[in-house]
Amino acid sequence: MQSGDIRNIRDIKTSMADLISGSLELLGRQPLPDGAAIHDIRVMMKKHRAAVRLVRPLLDEKVYRREYLAGRETGRILSSWRETDVMRKTVRALKKDNPGLFRRLRDDEKLRGLLRKPYSTWEEAGVQVKVVTEVAGRLTRAKHRLRFLSLKEPDLNLLLGELEKSYGLAAKAYLACRNNPKPALLHEFRKKAKTFMYQAGYFRHLSPSRVKSLEKKLNALTQNLGRYNDLSQIMAITGYSYGDPDNSIEADELAIVIRNRQDRYLMKVWPVAYRLFPPGRKLNDLLDIILPAVADS
Repeated sequence: MQSGDIRNIRDIKTSMADLISGSLELLGRQPLPDGAAIHDIRVMMKKHRAAVRLVRPLLDEKVYRREYLAGRETGRILSSWRETDVMRKTVRALKKDNPGLFRRLRDDEKLRGLLRKPYSTWEEAGVQVKVVTEVAGRLTRAKHRLRFLSLKEPDLNLLLGELEKSYGLAAKAYLACRNNPKPALLHEFRKKAKTFMYQAGYFRHLSPSRVKSLEKKLNALTQNLGRYNDLSQIMAITGYSYGDPDNSIEADELAIVIRNRQDRYLMKVWPVAYRLFPPGRKLNDLLDIILPAVADS
């Protein structure tokens, strides 16, 4: 059991500024940021949104909405760019493990389109430059506003209250998808678990071993949920529907291959998720934190 001191809390405002600066630096890569850079920018924007949610009690609601949406819009604008790259890598991995099946599917235009690296015309390059310019402008304005954002010395109990809310939302999302494991609910659980993971990092000083262990488990859990979601996107793009009389044998087999892989990912998710988010569990049961105010009473 460890006590914390509000003076030791990580400077959240500085963290938010670093995330925006890091994103701007990656956006400035020439001639354009690659897939890995886009991925890193989207991760940093998710961390930024998690930080904004954490300090919500310290902000005017209008300011909160403005700063939260700034990060969300950046991720939304870049999402299709990143998802195309992820889909191609996911299908390539399936092809590598199932070469015979993909030889029989070689005439499937949707799969061929996913496997083909997009050819960038001058027009497409111009659109990408426009997107980068728009995103950079949004982030530059957000960084400027952040300089004037007044965050008073936070009350640790208040911030832990927000972390408790995020934990509760993740637990609720877990219960929903565990009882009905459909892609949309699993995706929602992944988003809520990531927000909780990013926010928990700000409290690492209060219980270093507990929080680090938590972050490691949540990272593995969300990675597996992400891989599951990537495969769900492949299924959606192929347009496969079980029971359709027009389904080919190859389409049915590909669906089974994808489902089997998804099952393997979920088998890694459920045990960890149950240990972290069982019904009735409280945040302090997980982190075992004693605050100074509680310890002195």
